[in-house]
Amino acid sequence: MARKAKELGALEVGRLNTPGLHAVGGVAGLALQVTDRGARSWILRAMVGGKRRDMGLGGYPDVTLAGAKEKARERRDQIDKGIDPIEDRRAKKSALAAAVAGAMTFSDAASAYIAVKEAGWKNAKHGDQWRNTLETYAYPVIGKVFVGSIEKEHILKILSPIWTTKTETASRLRGRIESVLDWATVSGYRKGENPARWRGHLDVLLAAPNKVRTVEHHAALDWHEVGAFMAALRQQEGIAARMLEFAILTAARSGEVRGATWSEIDLAGAVWTIPASRMKAKKEHRIPLSDTAVKLLKALPQDSEIVFLSPTGKQFSDAAMSKLLDRMGRADLTAHGFRSTFRDWAGETTAYPREVIEHALAHQLKDKAEAAYARGSLFDKRRRLMDEWCKFSSKVQAAGMVTPIKGKSAA
Repeated sequence: MARKAKELGALEVGRLNTPGLHAVGGVAGLALQVTDRGARSWILRAMVGGKRRDMGLGGYPDVTLAGAKEKARERRDQIDKGIDPIEDRRAKKSALAAAVAGAMTFSDAASAYIAVKEAGWKNAKHGDQWRNTLETYAYPVIGKVFVGSIEKEHILKILSPIWTTKTETASRLRGRIESVLDWATVSGYRKGENPARWRGHLDVLLAAPNKVRTVEHHAALDWHEVGAFMAALRQQEGIAARMLEFAILTAARSGEVRGATWSEIDLAGAVWTIPASRMKAKKEHRIPLSDTAVKLLKALPQDSEIVFLSPTGKQFSDAAMSKLLDRMGRADLTAHGFRSTFRDWAGETTAYPREVIEHALAHQLKDKAEAAYARGSLFDKRRRLMDEWCKFSSKVQAAGMVTPIKGKSAA
């Protein structure tokens, strides 16, 4: 056992400035070390496993005499329990370093996963879709959370608000989060079950997507009000407003419009040809453009391949039109709902055959006889239909003064 020295007080310790090791008493082996340059630090000299060990307890005066004694007693307690304080400290320091090195946030993990998988995705825009949905819905909740700390509660906080209103988006989002967390587990950044897994886990807490989707409806504007809405929309500045206007004029899906490129547009022929890779049905779709739609496009800058370029220089996210509607005080509507507005208007006020209207919406006809009849694109009839839709949507109708527009080609 180390010999106890005379116990010094704080004032006496403060006067120790001669180079060397000065025992201060109070705890066996506790000393103040003074270097040739005058630096002072605490040392505990003790026998550990039959060997003498010098253990640093911190610098003086940052660590006071009382603090040094407390640390020295803790180290001696460890030694009495058969623990080497120096090795214990090294192990904890190493574990901490490993934990910090292995820590990865969800946003970093998602970026790494997309970078690995993107080259194998057939659609080049698939990566942007992943990024947009994760940035919009997941990152605000878990973007800065370490993947090893993500739990079921985090996933439910992300999915629950949109599970019944944007079920398809929410279902895809869940799958994407699950894939990222699977990658993080295999890569060694987390352990345990995946909190985003569906079977035997979230399927107990959330309704099945196919059950929800059967009653899901996109908020749509009454076709009687479309003229007034378009007038208000045309007062809005910015590319997002022109993008929504174009979507309404063409009755196209939000994703088809947001991803439109100039190479798809034939301004001279007034035709927009969307390749199969960007269509829901995976079939090329040609949309006849009205004079108003062509005029809108010609007014846009054409210094990028993307027709509707966001301020960040990228394709707009699927939330852009929703934010625009919110700014207009019409958060009750959705961009997709205007397709229903067009469908209701065409069905109630025109005499165009159902297959013409459905083809204008790029819908797949379930009836085989109808599908056979509509094997062609019915393009000329669709051009007349879209022209009439454009004219109607540009008129502000007075209440009770709506005059149905009958298509000339009803056969």
